[in-house]
Amino acid sequence: MTSLGRALADALAIPHHDTDDYFWQPTIPPYRNMREIAERLRLMREVFLPRADWVLSGSLASWGDAIIPQFDLVAFLTAPSAVRLQRLRAREARHFGADAVAPGGWRHQETEEFIEWASHYDAGDREGRSLARHKAWLAALPCPVLRLDGARPLPELVAEVRAAIDG
Repeated sequence: MTSLGRALADALAIPHHDTDDYFWQPTIPPYRNMREIAERLRLMREVFLPRADWVLSGSLASWGDAIIPQFDLVAFLTAPSAVRLQRLRAREARHFGADAVAPGGWRHQETEEFIEWASHYDAGDREGRSLARHKAWLAALPCPVLRLDGARPLPELVAEVRAAIDG
């Protein structure tokens, strides 16, 4: 999701923002403390929402309804569970270092717990994000929703989103 957001923003020469940057307080290591919803929305309003053009990646289902009226298009990526989990593992290794997430590393246990939680996305039998919750959120959106196969190459996905934007 973030990769497509960055690539699309680069292709359009507009700013890219990710919901994680607003959802989480900046900590070292990251992803420790959530911001209050009002604070997330305040930051988004200050940083990018007043601008004419921007790309936002990530999920804001259950907390970002106040900014939905500003969406022109939502692109929803799905990928097989194995692909998603492989990408999450790679992202964790990039963020924290391969040694940190490997067995014996300082981030290994947290990474494994995160991957375990994320492995339940399709089934929706855990607290938090799930495919069913996202589909319900998408169904209520007033803007067009572009559904994309996230296993496809990134340049193809960027081209498809750009075509949808250009109408």
